[in-house]
Amino acid sequence: MSDARHHVLVVGAGSIGERHIRCFLATERAAVSFVEIRPELRSEIATRYPQARAYASLEEAAASGATIAVVATPAPLHVAQAMTLLESGLHVLIEKPLAVTLEGVDALRVSAKAKGRVVAVAYVYRAHPVLAEMRKALLSGRFGKPVELVAVCGQHFPLYRPAYRQTYYTKHETGGGAVQDALTHIINAGEWLIGPVSRLVADTAHQLLEGTEVEDTVHVLARHGSVPAAYSLNQHQAPNETTITIVCERGTLRFETHLCRWRSMESPGGDWTDHGGQPLERDTLFVSQAQRFLDVVEGSAAVACSLEEGIQTLRVNRAILESARQATWQELV
Repeated sequence: MSDARHHVLVVGAGSIGERHIRCFLATERAAVSFVEIRPELRSEIATRYPQARAYASLEEAAASGATIAVVATPAPLHVAQAMTLLESGLHVLIEKPLAVTLEGVDALRVSAKAKGRVVAVAYVYRAHPVLAEMRKALLSGRFGKPVELVAVCGQHFPLYRPAYRQTYYTKHETGGGAVQDALTHIINAGEWLIGPVSRLVADTAHQLLEGTEVEDTVHVLARHGSVPAAYSLNQHQAPNETTITIVCERGTLRFETHLCRWRSMESPGGDWTDHGGQPLERDTLFVSQAQRFLDVVEGSAAVACSLEEGIQTLRVNRAILESARQATWQELV
């Protein structure tokens, strides 16, 4: 392990933690270890990844000589564990959502600055090459200023997460529900494209997802400054499809994750011009995210999603849930 350029510690070896272990190993730039408090799972992951050293406690792992940590535990643990890792001198990549409340977030911000360490939030859409290409075209000014954003998303959640009833998903307090689990990705992508959400009103419902009472259907009307936006997401429809459409002064852009492409149309009533369209391998985005974070630590790249941006999206998550409870607009500025 001492021969590797970096030593990455993955905290939590559930499904997303295992993916981080696998994908940081795939960069071939880092030795990887992990901490998992559940003995059976720790043994199982250690067997699958014999090159990764296993630890039973965060305290032991934090003193192992790692230089980078990935926090992949349930969301309520993220901030406290990130603080522990920062105090040990590690750079930290925190899985989304950053947290379920704002408690401790200011202290995390202060600690990151004081320690001079990189802290980022793992919103993986920011590693998507097709979305990044569309964003570059948007920011070029070719299509003029954005005037509207519309995102429509859905999938059959039990097909992709059959064990969701036994996970964090069943309670808001542990990071569950469609808002914190799925829509947060789309909100963060929207903020990356056209800037932060400034106000919103939301409606949520539990419609079909069995074994839980949290929302599986969400509708949000939002403002990104002067740009109105509409977000619609459910976790029970048959097609697995996500589209993010941005209407601009001189054309329209549309990102389609399920087809791995973005499209543009500049002439009213014209034809779409397609960009991309080549499917990505299962781990491609996460390997790209891992490579980018290693680049950031080495000083050769900018953070994909900063701590401040992660805090902003956390505030939007909280505002959506609060708006749905109160049936009122929520102001974020």
